[in-house]
Amino acid sequence: MNGEQAGEPARDPDFVQSLERGLEVIRAFGALTPSLTLSEVARETGLSRASARRFLHTLVELGYVGTDGREFSLRPRVLELGYAYLSSYSLPDIAQPHLTQLTETVGESSSVAVLDGADIVYVARVGAYRIMSAAIEVGTRFPAFATSMGRAILGAGSDARREEFLARVELPPLTPRTVTDRDELREALDAVRVQGWALIDQELELGLRSVAAPLRDITGEVVAAVNVSAPVRRGDVDEIKEDLLPHLLAAAREIELDLQRTRTRVR
Repeated sequence: MNGEQAGEPARDPDFVQSLERGLEVIRAFGALTPSLTLSEVARETGLSRASARRFLHTLVELGYVGTDGREFSLRPRVLELGYAYLSSYSLPDIAQPHLTQLTETVGESSSVAVLDGADIVYVARVGAYRIMSAAIEVGTRFPAFATSMGRAILGAGSDARREEFLARVELPPLTPRTVTDRDELREALDAVRVQGWALIDQELELGLRSVAAPLRDITGEVVAAVNVSAPVRRGDVDEIKEDLLPHLLAAAREIELDLQRTRTRVR
């Protein structure tokens, strides 16, 4: 069908669809899919094999993707695409020393993430040790609905932002404990607004709990969240609240104060 599908908004006439598709190919790779065959890239992106082949070989020629002849994977040069953003994005620089202090104090990994569509994206992190099956680093993405930082951002943010998210997001069961009911998720976000923090109990990965607090910039807008993650052997939920939450909230206040001192408005 030519043009937009029925019910879809018209796109800007200057929109370059080939660029969109090339970026979709790059986004097909991730922590769980570091290497993909041509057929897998086509399936992940919805492109034909012929189109996927052209995009992949263009990316190989440009140095963003490598191949052994059968499988494709991202090359370090792809980091250039995010470097300009991160280098001008002051939140990670401001948060990093506070994360270091937080991790040293509680002995657990701490992170800062922003919301990007249906996902959170890590922009700063200090790891105590590896506690997840997938290594977490700056740029890692997870479904926001099943993460403490995603819920902290959405719960403390505007009603419009939350309702738009709830109307569009898919809620797959990532573990047997994942909240997949939209009304139950809305109640969890309401609780965040009242208490000022979010706690996830093995909804993203079994054996992992995390607690997060929202971060506001100089305008008062919720722009990110900071969290602490801990294995279940650390203690039950009440112990997490007692041992980790006060230090987390203190770190969140310090990060926000630094954002205000530098008059940083997070984009």
